[in-house]
Amino acid sequence: MATMRETMTTSRTEAQRSGEFFKRLTPAALRDLESMEFPTLYQPGVQLFSEKSAPTGIFIVVSGEVKLSINSSEGKRLILSIAKAGEVLGLSSVLSGLPSEMTAEVLYPSRIAVIERDQFMAFMSRHPEVYQVVTQELTMQYKVACEQLRTVALSGSAPEKLARLLLEWSENGQKTESGMRFRFSLTHEEIGEFIGASRETVTRTLSTFKSRRLVAFHGSILEIPSRVALEHLAGV
Repeated sequence: MATMRETMTTSRTEAQRSGEFFKRLTPAALRDLESMEFPTLYQPGVQLFSEKSAPTGIFIVVSGEVKLSINSSEGKRLILSIAKAGEVLGLSSVLSGLPSEMTAEVLYPSRIAVIERDQFMAFMSRHPEVYQVVTQELTMQYKVACEQLRTVALSGSAPEKLARLLLEWSENGQKTESGMRFRFSLTHEEIGEFIGASRETVTRTLSTFKSRRLVAFHGSILEIPSRVALEHLAGV
């Protein structure tokens, strides 16, 4: 089995509550939404939905991470973002009724709550104020996608693109005496799909960054000793 059902009897975790979508809901709307959630544990590699698939519902990331990407008919992939706890996926297609414009694939073991389209539309009818919350969430998602496309299409070299990506990921990292640290467990191929570069280019660029002491690796943790130095390379 690809998934394992886990009904939750406790309230949503603090990590999920920190999501901007949930912060904007009224207490009544939040309680109503929580009553419809039955999180399921999904293993890495499972697709929640794919491009051109009919909308089935929204997907609430309770824990874990989900990779969002767009793919060409030739098999090329561009990763748009990594969704984390507190994020809501599938809103656009659920509201429009149109096929999804991206693919969502579980990156790490994740608990996902699925709310069917009819249920969610009825929820919005009961709480009209949620329409504004949804609009704000879609606007934020649009801005994230635009930033990613700007990085891939308008940044000059692969080192500049990679530097920008690492700086973005480090914003939510842990600040230590030796620099900013964050989990860095994507493969070099997946990183290449973020910046439109080959796996070999990513490997070579990271090696150069390491030799120039722009980054340091500690297992699955990446450390940026000096954001200023990396920002200079990224042209920020």
